[in-house]
Amino acid sequence: MKITTTLRSTLAVAITAALASQVGATEFRSAEVHPDDYPTTLAVKQMSETLKKLTNGKHSINVFSGGKLGAEKDAIEQTKIGAIAMTRVNVAPMNNICPATMVPTMPFLFSSPEHMRKVLDGPVGEEILKSCEAQGFIALAFYDSGSRSIYSPKKQIKTLADVKGMKIRVQQSDLWVALMEAMGANATPMPYGEVYTGLKTGLVDAAENNYPSYESSRHYEVAKNFSKTEHSMAPEILLFSKKVWDTLSADDQKAIRQAAKESVPYMRKLWDEREAKSLATVKAGGAMVTEVDKASFQAAMKPVYDKFITDPKLKDLVKRAQETK
Repeated sequence: MKITTTLRSTLAVAITAALASQVGATEFRSAEVHPDDYPTTLAVKQMSETLKKLTNGKHSINVFSGGKLGAEKDAIEQTKIGAIAMTRVNVAPMNNICPATMVPTMPFLFSSPEHMRKVLDGPVGEEILKSCEAQGFIALAFYDSGSRSIYSPKKQIKTLADVKGMKIRVQQSDLWVALMEAMGANATPMPYGEVYTGLKTGLVDAAENNYPSYESSRHYEVAKNFSKTEHSMAPEILLFSKKVWDTLSADDQKAIRQAAKESVPYMRKLWDEREAKSLATVKAGGAMVTEVDKASFQAAMKPVYDKFITDPKLKDLVKRAQETK
């Protein structure tokens, strides 16, 4: 086949453009403790597809699910030093690093999932995300994490008094320890991957989490008493390493932010579907889901707010979150 000068010139331009678009091309590594089919994992994979389109294939994200890159605390440390580019974690392990993240972690702050989403999508949420930059993180977006409740192998919890003296696994966060202590429990920090064994062996008397985590971790197999305390709607947060971020062009940074924001409604759709499916699965597996005297739990939380929300800026964020309609 004879290639004309014009065609040869067109091909050369196209090849040059394609090569130019790949200069600095990166497959960003992202850490995830949840399995491949979990909503947060799928949302970051969808973010990768969006990022590919926005950058003409230059950048993508490789999600290492199932804790392959370590527990959430490890992933946060690796992200800060730039060993990995991204991670998705619950906000609780960030509380000691970025104080503003304590606000959405506070017990009973949100009245409903709709209220939580409105707060985090608005000015309060943006201020919290922005505040993490000074600590070495570009906080890109919040994902849902549902309502967290307490579950136990041996005991059905119905009132605050039922919690007294129980060893309850919590995330490695001072605020989370204080929250459980305010309930009268003995808070026991423990990595997520060790909770199943801890419940099975009696190392802890209970744990707390949302329906999808309770189901996907198979905790319902060893702790069938699920009590709907719904004490927290602490969200997930998507973090990017500032060390890596600062090496990127303004256009690439803009594309990453856009891809992250576009993944949020997709994640929420998956979350709502997964929550309903998980609830059905755990019930079919023998879990007993019961209501509690929520007012008794709420009344015990004042010491937690008094201890952690002391800074005027944090008090203002809490107030504005509560007043968001």
